[in-house]
Amino acid sequence: MFDYALSFMIFLPILAGLALLLLPIQKEGARIAGFIVSVAVLFLGIELFIGFAGTGAMEYVEKRPWIESLGISYSLGVDGISLLVLMAGSILFPMVFTLFAPRSKGYYANLLIAQGAMAGAILSTDLVLFYIFWEIMLLPIFFMIGLYGGPNRLPATIKITIYTIAGSLLMLAALVYVGVSYHNQFGQWSFDIVQLSQLNLSGGFAVLAFLMFMVAFAIKIPLFPFHTWLPDAYTEAPSATTFVLSAIMAKIGVYGVIRFVVPVFEVEFARFALALSLAGVVGMMYCGLAAIAQKDMKRMLAFSSASHMGIIALGVFCMNVQALTGALFQIAAHATSTGVLFLFLGLMEERMQTRNIEDLGGIAYRAPIFATFFAIAMLASVGLPGTSGFIGEFLIILGAIKFSGFIGFLAGTSLIIGVCYMLWMFQRVFFEKSNSRTEEFQDFKLSEALTFLPVILLILGMGIFPQPFLKRIEPTALLQIAQLTNPPHHQLADKTVLNSDQHNQKN
Repeated sequence: MFDYALSFMIFLPILAGLALLLLPIQKEGARIAGFIVSVAVLFLGIELFIGFAGTGAMEYVEKRPWIESLGISYSLGVDGISLLVLMAGSILFPMVFTLFAPRSKGYYANLLIAQGAMAGAILSTDLVLFYIFWEIMLLPIFFMIGLYGGPNRLPATIKITIYTIAGSLLMLAALVYVGVSYHNQFGQWSFDIVQLSQLNLSGGFAVLAFLMFMVAFAIKIPLFPFHTWLPDAYTEAPSATTFVLSAIMAKIGVYGVIRFVVPVFEVEFARFALALSLAGVVGMMYCGLAAIAQKDMKRMLAFSSASHMGIIALGVFCMNVQALTGALFQIAAHATSTGVLFLFLGLMEERMQTRNIEDLGGIAYRAPIFATFFAIAMLASVGLPGTSGFIGEFLIILGAIKFSGFIGFLAGTSLIIGVCYMLWMFQRVFFEKSNSRTEEFQDFKLSEALTFLPVILLILGMGIFPQPFLKRIEPTALLQIAQLTNPPHHQLADKTVLNSDQHNQKN
């Protein structure tokens, strides 16, 4: 892989998206161009995955000074934490350019900009650079919902905008506190995550900064009780946009906690781990029960996605290798299963002009290939053995029981709720009596089947042969947990020595 592959994965989609906005190109041409760009990024992602050594350290590192006076650098890298998040986006984005009726070139331009910005946030190892890409990736989502969403798109857009801006401002304030704290302790500026992990933070301001970061990421995940923007945004957004929100953007919230909060605020994270774990479990149960009550299939999947994000967050909060490895694995598993479910639903809505469960029925008799693919993705989302969803959920529940038997019991019980509403929905939509809407439902075209087939095979492959994925993320998970579970007084002693040495060198 060439030296600037990570930069290529970030800026090729962004520049291509800007070019689509400026050039006089028709929507079909924009669609083809977007697909070509996303496939180029996919090939780079596959090459990166194959060549990834899995040592636990950063690989494919790119680092250049940017604003030297403040210690801000253009710093990129991949490790076991970011690998599967990046791969999920690389694999799934080409699909959104091949499905559904063509839209305006602005829509495809925003999809490309979102893809590049998300890759930038995932690959950044400098906190300021991460924050910049974090902000950029929100803009195309704002336009895609506000301009191309459903009839209630404006209230949904306003709600998600208020939530995300509030979270971003809190993160910015916490980011400034961390930078100033590093300068006060070491006499120089830096926002590099490796150097920030040397910080010794304590007191009320440290707790406040920790909570600011956590609220910002909890909004994006979303974690209970910061999830209230999600049902409206997911429901009113175009299907491809909902897919991006669920499959990729929500995962970056979890990624941010692992990458930037845990190494810097290890003491505060350990202190609040039980409360955060309970929030994850409560979110699983609440959103699962809310999903049961939905008649709109898309809204049901929105609550289902939030419930599954609760168990991924739980895996992070349990502070052991099994749970963290499961969470990293489940990020990719959830992206592939729930993400393609939203795309399946988009095709159903496009063909039948309804998402109401009561208006559907008998699709399996009319479209057996569509029903089979849907069933595989649905069963993966509920954790059926042999699919990708089982491996991640099993490891998370194992780690949760190790962390707290009570938390593990609640989490395991909550998973049953997801099985109930998913099977009920599938039975109603695919096996009950057909009606006038579903009588003419057409099965997959060859192009559509070939678009979904690689992801369906990946869902099965990750479930049957998980080791190629696990061996790439376990070393980083081990290093992360070792840093988190170090006795605080050892950390304090190490940081005090480092601080003293730098002070002596300065004098």
